[in-house]
Amino acid sequence: MDFAPYQDTAPESTRALSPPPRRSTSRSPNPRSPPTRGTTDPFLSSSLPAPSQFSDEPRGESRGFGNTDLEGGRSHINLFETSLPLRLDYEAMLAYLLLPPAGGVFLLLIEHKSDYVRFHAWQSSLVFTVMFIIHLIFSWSSVLSWILFVFDLALIAFLTFHAYQDANNLDRIELPFFGGLASSFVDAE
Repeated sequence: MDFAPYQDTAPESTRALSPPPRRSTSRSPNPRSPPTRGTTDPFLSSSLPAPSQFSDEPRGESRGFGNTDLEGGRSHINLFETSLPLRLDYEAMLAYLLLPPAGGVFLLLIEHKSDYVRFHAWQSSLVFTVMFIIHLIFSWSSVLSWILFVFDLALIAFLTFHAYQDANNLDRIELPFFGGLASSFVDAE
């Protein structure tokens, strides 16, 4: 055989074929492996406990294929549960009614269980902080200040109504820029 680095033909094409397997039932023992007695599966003969003993599920309940918990144990969490002793829709309304943006910041500090309430708290904090800055910029004109004030009241009423109404199915009313930003903050938490 030629083992030169630059060959015309591959060495595999010139090798001899392996002999066919023997059909003999007698097998010679492998000198490197320990002799086996009885079973060939070492896991069946060991005294390890069954894997189901370490599971958090009840003994009779089987999840089946495809029913695994991908969220790390969040399947038992109630989506309508809140940290405060208030209903979900009332808390979401408070994000807009409790002197915005301070009410939103308050709920962000207090509420840790409900993503729905946290979304409305983020959106309230972001929107009304920008509105506060706009009020400061246009404070020199009383006409513009009153127009902005009426717009603020209309926006608070609109967002409060939708936070209350959409709490039954956890839909979110997202304002054009601030809603997406609030959703990304809640999703990142």
